[in-house]
Amino acid sequence: MPDPVIRVVSIQIGQPQELGVAHAENPLDRPWTSAINKQPVTGRIWLGREGLDGDGQADRRHHGGPDRALLAYAASHYPSWEQELGLTALAPGAFGENLTVTGLTEETACIGDRLAIGDAVIEVAQPRQPCQTLARRFRVADMVQRVESSGRGGWYLRVIREGWLESGMISVVTDRPYPEWTVRKAARVYQGRRSDPAIAARLAECPALSSEWRERLALSG
Repeated sequence: MPDPVIRVVSIQIGQPQELGVAHAENPLDRPWTSAINKQPVTGRIWLGREGLDGDGQADRRHHGGPDRALLAYAASHYPSWEQELGLTALAPGAFGENLTVTGLTEETACIGDRLAIGDAVIEVAQPRQPCQTLARRFRVADMVQRVESSGRGGWYLRVIREGWLESGMISVVTDRPYPEWTVRKAARVYQGRRSDPAIAARLAECPALSSEWRERLALSG
């Protein structure tokens, strides 16, 4: 069981932007559209059913919606990435997350965890599935593989009750119905769903998992 107290150290939002340079020699530098460049929020911000006011997604097929209203990321991962990538002073939001938190990681957060933050209540819905956006963001061709192998991908949350959020708020895990399904374990099962359909089918039965992942896992057998 993790420390039951989690702190939201930073909140970020952003809108889709046109990035890159036409005809760039490096494919990672060519034009792309993304809302990954989140900026910190000062003061209170409203959390609605589908996310924070002022936040957006470029690819609504793979981001956003009720099961992916928020992306959370562990602040404790940043020193490891700085060392691994040879970077300094990565700021909160560098991985495109809305909530940068302490006291919780993929190893301790579980699918279905409910967290109270002020008047709001949020619920862990699925691991973040990394995509090429991260490779472009960091200009590292194998970034997706690095994130998957390290397990430092973050996790998506759904909003159970709307409310005002502010950086520095304390969050508490109020319910943990599926302690066997940590975010890290769920991510590993999803990645290996075709090689082990039996455990994939077990995860698909978890009602708190996002509907999209449940359908994909059910089809993997």
